[in-house]
Amino acid sequence: MKKIGVALFGMGTVGTGVARLLLESADHLAARSGFRFELRHVVVRDLELRRGLTLPPGIMTRDPERVFDDDAVHIGIEVMGGIEHAATTIRRLIDSGKEIVTANKALLCDQGPELVDYAWSRGRSIAFEAAAAGGIPIVSALRRSLTGNVVHRIEGILNGTSNFILSRMTEEDCSYGEALLQAQAMGYAEADPTFDVDGTDAAQKLAILVLLAFGARVPLESIHRKGIDSLERADLAYAADLGYTIKLLADATLVNEALQLSVRPTLIPLGRPLAAVGGALNAVLVEGDPVGPLCFTGAGAGSGPTASAIVADVIETAIGSIRLGPPPLIDRKDLAPLISSPDDEVRRYYLRFKVDDRPHAFADIAHVLGNHGISLASIVQKEVRGINAPVPVIVVTHETSLKALRAAESELDGLDTIHPPLVRIPIVD
Repeated sequence: MKKIGVALFGMGTVGTGVARLLLESADHLAARSGFRFELRHVVVRDLELRRGLTLPPGIMTRDPERVFDDDAVHIGIEVMGGIEHAATTIRRLIDSGKEIVTANKALLCDQGPELVDYAWSRGRSIAFEAAAAGGIPIVSALRRSLTGNVVHRIEGILNGTSNFILSRMTEEDCSYGEALLQAQAMGYAEADPTFDVDGTDAAQKLAILVLLAFGARVPLESIHRKGIDSLERADLAYAADLGYTIKLLADATLVNEALQLSVRPTLIPLGRPLAAVGGALNAVLVEGDPVGPLCFTGAGAGSGPTASAIVADVIETAIGSIRLGPPPLIDRKDLAPLISSPDDEVRRYYLRFKVDDRPHAFADIAHVLGNHGISLASIVQKEVRGINAPVPVIVVTHETSLKALRAAESELDGLDTIHPPLVRIPIVD
């Protein structure tokens, strides 16, 4: 049985999971793959840090040159995170003849096509199943299983932290802050959860999926992005009354040969598959022609699911299947669709106003929206008893452009019966 030497860069939560799987499941991996994987080096910054796993003597090091100089290492696994240092390390590994496996979504979003091209020009490959949706095999599905399809849409719940928080807010009727504390206590959220809750993490993953599915390189700033940190639990309750749930939805939709891209809280009908994805789970819905809609669901983060995806890539790399077909990330400028402006997007919206409870308040709202060509599917006032204060008014529109809606909102801001903030959340049908 052929031995495949492996080196691991980084041994945080994910790296520890990878090392554990390679060491403790060595016989199982050998039986399934036909290769004996040997973990030869683990490169870390702090040799004294406890990691909950005992490694074989002598393989942990702070010196990356040991890996670059070791001809018995065939595959380098990068799970350090960050961009510049990780990119430099990967290029050094390629130059020393190693294949690459990485889970670094930020790096791939920033430099993916360049690094893949660099690897392929030197007869090497880069595998990155774990970089988008953790344990869900969406990268291999888009790259291989669905290559005969024209993809029209990708929708995804791509951040487990945000999904956990929204699930807790919905199920326990707690505030965003209370749900965040629960997520941090359970290890789903970092001490600084900014990239998770502001949509950055999901947008990076969406950019990778868009490059795979559409051949379009997407700068992060071109993805219309809004996080969940300003979402109020009242809106989750009102959405439920209307038959919806709210998720942080990553969406790439091909409309008239242009891509509409967004990551933001979205109302999803309760009967749709993504509405039922709770807790820290991820899900990706792909709609292609001729296959139709496909839904992939599973754990999107954490030591076990991410390690599963990384080791799967290690096996695929050893077999050689990563290099079958074209490079996995190609910036196809001649074929890639255009990216449309968010103002051109047409869909239905949920609106919530704080309105003085006086005659003609409804009529004023409907009049302004109507002047901008926005028709109403429903309008509901939530009664507030015994309090002389503005009342919530919930409006669901028919399809309208975001440009028209923004113009209407500017006019509505001038009404003395309406008090800020005005809440606007898109609806997916």
